[in-house]
Amino acid sequence: MPFIDKAFAAGAAPGGFDIMSFLPMIVIFVLFWFLMVRPQQKKMKEHQKMLSEIQKGDEVVTQGGILGRVVKTGEQFLTVEIANGVEINVQRPAVTGKVEKGTLKSL
Repeated sequence: MPFIDKAFAAGAAPGGFDIMSFLPMIVIFVLFWFLMVRPQQKKMKEHQKMLSEIQKGDEVVTQGGILGRVVKTGEQFLTVEIANGVEINVQRPAVTGKVEKGTLKSL
């Protein structure tokens, strides 16, 4: 069986470290990072910034689709007026976004 010795001699040493065998895995990880993880982190930072900037008078929409005007702010909760004289308390993270001022008047 002399051809087996030649086969081992042609490739990497058995038990040795070959960076080329890990290169596809490294490339996949880098692509995954730039296509999935990084945009999600950026979106999360923008949402946190938006939540911290909410103030009285802003018009917001919640995760449940409720549209209203902020009448009182707190550290963890917001009081949102959804109709004349109807106010609800919502957690800050439940707000998905701000809407343009005047949106409530058009409804």
